[in-house]
Amino acid sequence: MKTRYLALLLAPLFSTAALAAGYTGPGAQSVTTVAAANDAADDTPVVLQGYVVKKVNNDDKYEFKDTTGTITVEIDDEDLPPVAFNDKTKVKLSGEVEKHLMSREVDVDRVEVIN
Repeated sequence: MKTRYLALLLAPLFSTAALAAGYTGPGAQSVTTVAAANDAADDTPVVLQGYVVKKVNNDDKYEFKDTTGTITVEIDDEDLPPVAFNDKTKVKLSGEVEKHLMSREVDVDRVEVIN
């Protein structure tokens, strides 16, 4: 009798629903353009390709540009690539949107040089 109850308790752990990769509905896809990032909700994942065109201030803020526009990105020193890059080096940024009262920026988790 105890074996039957144990099997009933463990069955959901081995079902296909329990093995699902996560949420895949509306809003689950990463934003891939600056224009979309400027319209995205807070914490929306982003993967952008383009150019870091200038450092905005002494903190970790930079201006990022792709074919759809520009946006401020925050890149911590530990998230920078191990190789030097400049405004002519194409990069791929992965992170999430940070929505502020009057603006949006991207908090970057990873920078990859793709040239």
